[in-house]
Amino acid sequence: MNSLGNQIKTLLLMSGLTILLVLAGRTLGGQGGIIIALIVSLVMNGGSYWFSDKIALSMTGAKPLSKQSNVEIYDMVERLTSNAKMPMPRLYITPSIQPNAFATGRNPKHSAVAVTQGLLDILNYEELEGVIAHELAHIKNRDVLISTIAAVMAGVITTIADWAQWALMFGWDNSEEEGGGILTSLPMIILGPISAILVQMAVSRSREYLADSTGAKIAGNGRGLVDALLKLEVYSRRVSMDVNPAASHLFIVNPLSAKRLMNLFSTHPSIEDRVRRLQSLN
Repeated sequence: MNSLGNQIKTLLLMSGLTILLVLAGRTLGGQGGIIIALIVSLVMNGGSYWFSDKIALSMTGAKPLSKQSNVEIYDMVERLTSNAKMPMPRLYITPSIQPNAFATGRNPKHSAVAVTQGLLDILNYEELEGVIAHELAHIKNRDVLISTIAAVMAGVITTIADWAQWALMFGWDNSEEEGGGILTSLPMIILGPISAILVQMAVSRSREYLADSTGAKIAGNGRGLVDALLKLEVYSRRVSMDVNPAASHLFIVNPLSAKRLMNLFSTHPSIEDRVRRLQSLN
């Protein structure tokens, strides 16, 4: 997707977040709730744009990756960014033993790439290069901002559903004058989590295919990424990552795939399909 298309998609997601919050505010708080929701939506839209990298990194528990202890990785990323003609991103690591990685930031000048400890433990140099190139491709294609805003939106949807559920459990009612009472919250309780997953799916699948192909060009070939994806699929099925589900679509492979229920609504295309497409590029 080109830059203009991504900008339009970002605007649509921000507009959707605003509408969602206003409707939830009216349901749970009447006219006063609408005003509060508008204020919250302005804060969240601004925050998700200007601090998208910090939001994603905090949601995953990532910490800065030391250059002194990881000179080889820094040299690799500097070479790949030179190939891609893009600025050097900040590098982070998460302590998870599941091998995985993600990129975040509002644009190439304000971006970050995070890898897990598990990724560094199991991948060889060429495989790690393929994964890093894939994440740099997300930054180069300018789709990392969309992904972070989608993560915020998914988190908001889930939170609203939780609020509505607790309100119903404790018998709170917003009075008939304000718009119908707490029973109007039932759709949020039932459909909220599903809607959150659908939002993630809408922005994740096509961007993964594009990042795979762009990453192969940045690395010079797709062999390392193919081998890495096959390894990551095996490990992700064995152990899940302790990560906010709203951020699951940010990663190169679904970090929650060990939880079988999540496979019903996977935010990622199948590894088999991605590998087949990469092999067809050679």
